[in-house]
Amino acid sequence: MTARAAKPVEAGGRIASLDVLRGFALLGILVMNIQIFAMPSAAYQNPTAFGDLTGINLGVWAFAYVFFSQKFLTLFSMLFGAGVCLFADRIEARGGRPATWHYRRMGWLLAFGLAHAYLLWAGDILVTYAICGCLVYLLRRRRPRTLLVAGLASLTATSLLLVAAGSALTLPGVPDEAIAEVERGWKPDAPAVEAEVAAYRGGWSEQQPARAAEALGIHLGLLPFFAIWFCGGLMLIGMALYKWGVLGAARDDRFYARLASIGLLAGLPLVAFGMWWNFAGDWAWQRSMFFGTLFNSWGCIPVALGYLGLVMLAVRRGFLPGLQARLAAVGRMAFTNYLLQTVLCTTIFYGHGLGLFGSAERYHQLLIVFAVWALQLWLSPIWMRRYSYGPLEWLWRTLTYGRLPGTTPSSSTT
Repeated sequence: MTARAAKPVEAGGRIASLDVLRGFALLGILVMNIQIFAMPSAAYQNPTAFGDLTGINLGVWAFAYVFFSQKFLTLFSMLFGAGVCLFADRIEARGGRPATWHYRRMGWLLAFGLAHAYLLWAGDILVTYAICGCLVYLLRRRRPRTLLVAGLASLTATSLLLVAAGSALTLPGVPDEAIAEVERGWKPDAPAVEAEVAAYRGGWSEQQPARAAEALGIHLGLLPFFAIWFCGGLMLIGMALYKWGVLGAARDDRFYARLASIGLLAGLPLVAFGMWWNFAGDWAWQRSMFFGTLFNSWGCIPVALGYLGLVMLAVRRGFLPGLQARLAAVGRMAFTNYLLQTVLCTTIFYGHGLGLFGSAERYHQLLIVFAVWALQLWLSPIWMRRYSYGPLEWLWRTLTYGRLPGTTPSSSTT
């Protein structure tokens, strides 16, 4: 491949709607991630496992669950899939062979993700994205309809794996020790909660054993049996949407209005019903740990598509141009902003910083989210007015291509 073929995309070659969507999705993800930063990990899936769940705290949790939980991760995963196609298409347009550069890019993303997960925050998603990115690339030349069907099949496999796992645990002969382990993971007892709180309120070296054990558990358990199938399926759907022109604001206003209305009207009631169904069963693991997740796992897809429709309408009609420019700047340096969220939140909640882990109410967490949003919406445009890349985007490109990318200041934040 020639140097020209391997040249990274400059600011003028970007698709503005993708940047706006990416920034929108990245900020929304923090509403749910803040719980993992601030509270014992079991509280993310089981809200009764830790903390007050009455009054304003219940309202905040329910609002976040219905409108944010998995919805913005779903949207971001679709955009990642679209990015796989976009990256390959642009290298091919320059006469290059994209596979080598794609896999180098994913290899470095995997390295970043492992460092992030084991040294900073176990809730990392980069490892999952790197692995899924390697897998879905194999299908990038398929027709959009084929990609959509493959994506839905992968999501269906996720649901079947969850239902099978839940059913297996209810079969006669399952060892009591295995059941007890599941129960402890779903709703830890007081000593386990106290140990996790004490670990993350300690210094970095005191946090490290707990963080490494949690990250390893995710990579050996959650990742192969859930995350790869779920995120990979969403990426395939995103690749189909990219090929259909949906993510580039290329369809007409009526299409995006229908997408928004049908998506939200179909998805939100399903998610809300699932929340009620889980509360009706007191969030018992036999009811909520496996089957009880399916309402949101499927409901989040039409809701995410509904959000996509609303954002594309805003882009096409030029609504709130100042906010769009700021969201686009956040999206253009999404890698940097994602890790900045980790640095800020671990400094607030972990013992090497303010040590608020386990003590912030859910409504306090939401206020912190708003503060982080404000900072990133303010800081990102300032950076992008001066540089063409975020600092970690610059490093990622440098490692991928083996040379320094251009440093010409961008002419626009979009």
